[in-house]
Amino acid sequence: MLIREVCVGSYREALQAAAAGAERIELCDNLADGGTTPGPGTLQMTRAALSLPIHVIIRPRGGSFHYSADEVAIQCYDIAYCRELGFEGVVLGALDAEGHLDMAVMTQLLSQTAGMAVTFHMAFDALPREEQFAAIDWLAAAGVSRILTRGGPGSAPDNLEHLRALIAYAADRLIILPGGGINRDNLDAVARATGARELHGSRIVGQVTGSSAAFNTEG
Repeated sequence: MLIREVCVGSYREALQAAAAGAERIELCDNLADGGTTPGPGTLQMTRAALSLPIHVIIRPRGGSFHYSADEVAIQCYDIAYCRELGFEGVVLGALDAEGHLDMAVMTQLLSQTAGMAVTFHMAFDALPREEQFAAIDWLAAAGVSRILTRGGPGSAPDNLEHLRALIAYAADRLIILPGGGINRDNLDAVARATGARELHGSRIVGQVTGSSAAFNTEG
């Protein structure tokens, strides 16, 4: 079965995505900035309302994926809060000042995720392509469940060959989750071309009424 993860930017959109048949939700705020951690009210209301799996983005701001020590601490608190509320997973990622995978910060963040699924978000697409396979090795060994990626510049449908290569390389160690430009009309074609078992998008089950994804780097 193909799992459709819907990226939403509010409590209301989460309810609409669930009603439209989403198998999983990525819950965000500020989709115009690429998605940031929702506030406690949104987290509590959404968790109470829905029983399907919800993964919460952990990101203190828009912009780069290189974080100060204070921003890392904020993310650790946010992960712990989501774990206490019973969310199934979190979506996070960190790069160093030179744009490489920040293993030290990732280790700190992952230390708070016991019992939760972890998705490394589209910070992956900012890695040099020649480093992406080694990043898969490290993230899989660290216990990361999946990597959300467009596969390169543009949208996922523009990068089917590289997505297929990433999926083949990851094998059963973790899930490569194509996202970006995937919708209800093209999802089957993307799945066939890449071998993906899960797909991500803000319109993957159709348009969510009142969508705030005017510019959504997640999907």
